[in-house]
Amino acid sequence: MIKKIGNLNKNKIISRRLFVLVAAKIGLLGIVTSRLYNLQISQKQKYEVLSDKNRIREWKTPPQRGIITDYFNNVIADNQRVYQVHLSLEEVSNFNNSIFKLKNIISLKEDEIKKIYEKKEKSKPWDTLIISENLSWKEFSKLNLYLHELDGAKPVLSTSRYYPYSNDLVHVVGYVGDATTQDIQNKKKIEENFVPGLKVGKIGIENSKDTELIGNHGTKRYEVNASGKKISEISYNKETQGENLRTTIDLEIQQLAQKLLKNQAGSICVMDIYTGEVITMASSPTYDPNKFTHGISTKDWNEIKKNKLRPLLNKSLAGLYSPGSTIKPLVALAALEYGIIDTKFKINCKGHDHPYELYGERYHCWKKNGHGLMSMRNAIKQSCDIYFYEVARLLGVDKLSLIAKRYGLGSKVLEDFFSEERKGIVPSTKWKKQVLEQSWYLGETVITGIGQGYIQTTPLQLCLMTAQLANGGFKIKPNLIYDKEIDLDIIKSKIESEKNKSVSQNILKDHEFKYYERLYRNPNNLKLVLDAMYGSTNEQFGTSFRSRHKEDKYKFAGKTGTSQVKRITDQDRELDLDLEEIEYKSRDHALFIAFAPYDKPRYSLSVLIEHGGSGSKAAAPLANKLIKKILDRHELREKIRKDLKNIA
Repeated sequence: MIKKIGNLNKNKIISRRLFVLVAAKIGLLGIVTSRLYNLQISQKQKYEVLSDKNRIREWKTPPQRGIITDYFNNVIADNQRVYQVHLSLEEVSNFNNSIFKLKNIISLKEDEIKKIYEKKEKSKPWDTLIISENLSWKEFSKLNLYLHELDGAKPVLSTSRYYPYSNDLVHVVGYVGDATTQDIQNKKKIEENFVPGLKVGKIGIENSKDTELIGNHGTKRYEVNASGKKISEISYNKETQGENLRTTIDLEIQQLAQKLLKNQAGSICVMDIYTGEVITMASSPTYDPNKFTHGISTKDWNEIKKNKLRPLLNKSLAGLYSPGSTIKPLVALAALEYGIIDTKFKINCKGHDHPYELYGERYHCWKKNGHGLMSMRNAIKQSCDIYFYEVARLLGVDKLSLIAKRYGLGSKVLEDFFSEERKGIVPSTKWKKQVLEQSWYLGETVITGIGQGYIQTTPLQLCLMTAQLANGGFKIKPNLIYDKEIDLDIIKSKIESEKNKSVSQNILKDHEFKYYERLYRNPNNLKLVLDAMYGSTNEQFGTSFRSRHKEDKYKFAGKTGTSQVKRITDQDRELDLDLEEIEYKSRDHALFIAFAPYDKPRYSLSVLIEHGGSGSKAAAPLANKLIKKILDRHELREKIRKDLKNIA
């Protein structure tokens, strides 16, 4: 009986164990089944993606930048074929060994190798490093010869930015360089199309028009094995080229301007007085933008930086200078507009022995023996300082400031294109109080009347000022890129419509003007000033008379200017030193503004020669050659304008 009970208990224990075992197996099977269901059905898409990521690699190809041309379709920023060597990191067994071999094949310098290792530290294991961007054909051929010894190395035929007219246009076009972290953060288009080695604009049009020029990257998809080696190409979405841009620049006139400025620090600007098209914007000295494309060498960079004439500075729009006597037509216009003077107003200029005196201060005229009795026209023509001292005193700096700003001074001209452009200074009583926390003095008004003192302008502003005087006193919008929406006939029609509108005295108050809106109160006042500028260039005793054109079709009107670098003392006047006897940095800047042709104005220009001395001797003679070239090419420019209009 006891044995029977024992067997029964034993069977129960075995049954229980079998039940537990079976239950465990069923549970385990359920877990496995559930897991398999989860993997194969529920998360199928997720693991397919992960699998593809392990199986497929993407390689982005850099976009090709758009071409930049001048107005006549001459290519001024191009793409050229270059030979490169890339290194696929996932295919490299020993990076140090690969670099050592490449060093001996393509002659890598120590600073280049340092940069390569810096790039590697920031790269992902499957990234491709650009070892050299611009190999010679000899190096490229040698690389291909030893390619079997270089795992991961790939000879690549690519394109690179090239500037065929290099030095002539660097301050307009700019240059490209490697995209930085800041570039990527600041521009969405760069972020979207970033690939290793991507070049972006650093200055000039290349920078301001990056979004249009940069294009879209391509994508190559490869199937790889478990070791990451490429098996086959799956797909290739080809990169697209960026937008081509036609500028308003005339290459031939730009080259002439740079030639005239050679070996001098200075600027030449030329503008269409109706369309606002900037035809020339030359700054000297220049430098070669091609040296920046693949990373400028330390030697080349130091040479540029050490040049005392400051080649990196775009003097046309970032150089600030006192306008000197080039502001006198504007001072005269302001005084006429406000009714401060009329054509009968005269001042007697007696020379150095009888200076203009104000509160014990003496203000001299530049002409030692004086000009005699001066009317407004003759004062502009002969640039009499004494006359404009008195006119400025009567006018007041605030009225002068308002008119100066209206005609383009104190504001950025091409702000949409150049981040480095400067506004300059058009002083007023309010400005001095806010900026310097000082009261304005009458003596400061007097010297402002001859373009000295606090007033600071750029050559491009002076060119715009002249354009808006020459077009009959209408506000225009300067631009650098050809715009099919800008129609010359429509512009002239708008101007004619504005001329016929009655204008109240309120126009002399401070307010914003729309483009092609009239800036003046009385058209006769403007005519008097323009006529005086004609006399300055084309009549005897005019300050730019020696630079005149005798042929009627080339006749222009202008105004010379001299920008003082330092205050002239009585001792300086007594010494009366020649320009060559004065230390270079102490010499005055030479300026000249003009418009042409005189009878039917179409173009304005400004010339600046740093430390050139007199505007009549250094700056005005350059205008003679420039204006002839400008007018000789006028018909051709107008033909292209009509052709482009018809295409549009």
